[in-house]
Amino acid sequence: MKKNNGLITKADLKNYKPVWREPVRGNYKEYEIVTMPPPSSGGIHIIQMLNILEHYNLPEMGHNSPTYVALLAEVMKYAYADRSKYLGDPDFFDVPVTELISKEYAKEIKSRINLNEITPSDKILPGDAMPHESMDTTHFSVADKFGNVTSNTYTLNSGFGSGIVVDGTGVLMNNEMDDFVSAPGIPNQFGLIGGEANKIEPFKRPLSSMTPTIVFHENKPIIATGSPGGSRIITAVLQFLLNTLDFKMEISDATVVPRIHHQWKPDVLMLEKGFDAGACFSN
Repeated sequence: MKKNNGLITKADLKNYKPVWREPVRGNYKEYEIVTMPPPSSGGIHIIQMLNILEHYNLPEMGHNSPTYVALLAEVMKYAYADRSKYLGDPDFFDVPVTELISKEYAKEIKSRINLNEITPSDKILPGDAMPHESMDTTHFSVADKFGNVTSNTYTLNSGFGSGIVVDGTGVLMNNEMDDFVSAPGIPNQFGLIGGEANKIEPFKRPLSSMTPTIVFHENKPIIATGSPGGSRIITAVLQFLLNTLDFKMEISDATVVPRIHHQWKPDVLMLEKGFDAGACFSN
């Protein structure tokens, strides 16, 4: 730190303590979803989006059909709008977890969605919830013969983190400060916008998109998943869950089929290679 004019002291490292937090839990049809709590935003928004999507017959729409893509994009925009206002370190900001993952709130959002019309991101505000393999983020899931399951995501944030290697160790230092909001309304490197809930403060942990998730059926773990991808982590995990739980795809197929991503702002729909762009936009 001294060598590179860093701000962290030995006392800072000595005083740092990990925090154990209860996972976020929700239900999607007959499945229980157990996933990461704040300061990651991933778990809350996975459950929030699944709560909205369970009101639709997704297999009937057809996987990656224009209607299906339009629905996912609309749902993603509402989740990422809420992310910009309500998510941060719960030790510093009262994150409305219960409200955001409630079935009632999902119904309210669902009532605003019109599949025959795309809602511009400027028309979507954070709701009133009250009353390819990455070189920087990695995920692994492990299960043993006793039924113990681990879903783990870890990251440097950007490629090679801060670009600083601790001499003699080969350990790269991260640049997770970019996960804080430098100023309200100013996007980070992933284009994500935040506000007061995720401003920089001493001892505060930055907001994340990590979404390590375990799915249970009849009290038994059936899927452990997660993803790299920065702001795209949440939507990648969402689509993997839909591919396996709704479309009954085998794990490898569910992983490699093309995905979409929309994060509210910028108002851009991203499509992986493999989509028929003409079909997606014909409506």
